[in-house]
Amino acid sequence: MLISLSYIFLLGMFLSWLCKKVGLPGLLGMIFTGILLGPYCLGLIDSSLLNISSELRKIALIIILMRAGLNLDLSDLKKVGRPAILMCFVPACFEIVGMILLAPKLLGISVLDAAIMGSVVAAVSPAVIAPKMLQLMEEGYGTKESIPQLILAGASVDDVFVIVMFTAFLGLAQGESVNVFSFVSIPISIILGILCGALMGKSLALFFKHNHMRDTVKILILLSIAFFLVTLEDVLPIPFSGLIAIMFMGIFLQRNHSIVSKRLSVKFNKLWVGAEVLLFVLVGACVNISYALKAGIMAILLIFGVLLFRMAGVFICLLKTTLN
Repeated sequence: MLISLSYIFLLGMFLSWLCKKVGLPGLLGMIFTGILLGPYCLGLIDSSLLNISSELRKIALIIILMRAGLNLDLSDLKKVGRPAILMCFVPACFEIVGMILLAPKLLGISVLDAAIMGSVVAAVSPAVIAPKMLQLMEEGYGTKESIPQLILAGASVDDVFVIVMFTAFLGLAQGESVNVFSFVSIPISIILGILCGALMGKSLALFFKHNHMRDTVKILILLSIAFFLVTLEDVLPIPFSGLIAIMFMGIFLQRNHSIVSKRLSVKFNKLWVGAEVLLFVLVGACVNISYALKAGIMAILLIFGVLLFRMAGVFICLLKTTLN
């Protein structure tokens, strides 16, 4: 496992730097590292590391969502209003519809298979979106119109909606009937996640105000609570979004104790340097390149086609706003 981690960090950082040098996103280099080192190519990543890959990727996702929450101001989201709510589900719906219309013609699959595939493709990756939006916020791009905040909010809720859609379509494919409660669970899990996160954030702000400790200790407390919230999502009998709870814990900590949240955000930024490499290399390691290549040019055309549908969805969300 140790030599595998050495390969992951050294080659991942090198190829990321190389991609940036030629004007490509650094994460492409990390994903390519994973493909290269993964079981479908050179097989240099130890199986013990691959066995805990999903947990390690979740830790990386928790780090970036916590950092996003510590940098998000609720007043910015309130200012955006209606489009922020629409962005949570309308673009994903358009992308799924696009897949249902295009995939049967281009790939010759059934409408139900196309719907399942649409719900996979429509899922937004907060691990990709969050760091980029935070970068835009730090550089001051689009912050006057709250564009990065709008996208961040949409990306965090989009996943909850799309996972429920995927589960419903998969159930239909396996001969089950659609459970109405699955769709009712979407707002319930979001609301419960927000309430739990807000409560934890306020409580932590009070705790940190009255108990002086090193920022590193505060980071460990936040991460431990975040791990607990994510685990809670799997064990609770009621719908609950752990990732939304984590983000709102950061938002309410920032709202109630802005001085400490700024310092903690810097710490999480440093943690993300290593977590990002680990996350995207392990994502790359999951890619079976020979299987992906068999999909051919039609699959690529399909992805671009459904993205046009998603763009139309975003356009509708932003009608009657100040955005050009």
